[in-house]
Amino acid sequence: MAASVESDPGRIAWLDAVRGFALLGILLMNLEAFTGPYLQAMSGIDPALSGLDRLADAFVYVFVQGKFWTLFSLLFGVGFALMQDGAHRARADFGLIYSRRLMALAVFGLAHALLLWEGDILFTYAVAGAVLLWRVRADAVPRLARIIAVYAAPLLLIALMGLLDAGPAEPQALADAIAREARIQGAGGYAEVAVWRLEKFAQGLGGLVVLLPMAVAMFALGVRLHRSGFTRPPERPTRADAVRALALFTVGLALTLAGVAVSPTVDPLSIDMRSAAVGILNLLGAPLMCLGYFFALRWLWGLGRGRRLLACFAPAGRMALSNYLGQSLICTVLFYGYGAGLFGQLPRAWQIPFALAVFAAQLAFSRWWLARFRMGPMEHLWRRLTYGARLKFVS
Repeated sequence: MAASVESDPGRIAWLDAVRGFALLGILLMNLEAFTGPYLQAMSGIDPALSGLDRLADAFVYVFVQGKFWTLFSLLFGVGFALMQDGAHRARADFGLIYSRRLMALAVFGLAHALLLWEGDILFTYAVAGAVLLWRVRADAVPRLARIIAVYAAPLLLIALMGLLDAGPAEPQALADAIAREARIQGAGGYAEVAVWRLEKFAQGLGGLVVLLPMAVAMFALGVRLHRSGFTRPPERPTRADAVRALALFTVGLALTLAGVAVSPTVDPLSIDMRSAAVGILNLLGAPLMCLGYFFALRWLWGLGRGRRLLACFAPAGRMALSNYLGQSLICTVLFYGYGAGLFGQLPRAWQIPFALAVFAAQLAFSRWWLARFRMGPMEHLWRRLTYGARLKFVS
């Protein structure tokens, strides 16, 4: 019975294209943390930068950071609903199948966070997926008001923390933490970095109180979009999609720019009134801009030329897990001290073309691989662990 669920009636190519586009955004966002201290990458627009470096930093902060993990989360929810539909058609036990899928994802996330790169999101997705599985029934359309309430809950917590904090931490505390990260990542051996990753993972578990509700809300929003018909491939561009894209993106961008106006830099080690305001504005703007991107891509897919352009992203999207892990492998081997040791040597302005080059290579590799195999290597392993049956791998 499990194997019958896996028989694929045909992938939704436009969703693979959106997933590929989101994968590029993830790399653009993560690259600053690959090439330099993670804390520095989370500090907003670096005041020490000027010229093209500052322009690149501001571009990524405003248009990329926070907008693409939410887009990936949205697509995760869409995938949840699609698998739920497939299990219903096959009369299979969706709860059992999806539980296996989440357990495998949790293992991948732990391995990624502890062995490869500390900025993992997969483990969080696995936990958030378990919450979604517990709360969303078959064919249910999650209520928009409930989704907003779940997303907003951690924002209220951030506001409360800002009110209770006496003020920002000493600037030297952040400088010392960044210097420690730079020493470990840039000059440490693999064993030392692995111990540091375990420390960062443990610290990150506390951050789930903020990140987890947001991920669950975005997953549920993805389910709602699918149940409402917005994930069907558009046959032509519609005015409604254009209006949605423009309105959502504009409001989200205005909130993000308001955060920049309050303070372009933040201290990730402390929360005072100012940093809480910046965080809340950014976290409000991010899902709106994410939805703006989604509907803009949906509108673009309806155009002949737009569809041909976006279709180029689809092979990478079909191998999203393999490519996501591949980005971590490529960048840590190139930049960390136990690899080529280029940590801190790639100027901010050059990080964008570097990310585009890496993604172009991944696109080429994905096309080559999928011409020979049905799915990416990690996708095959994930599905094998999910369904517990031998699957056809070669095309």
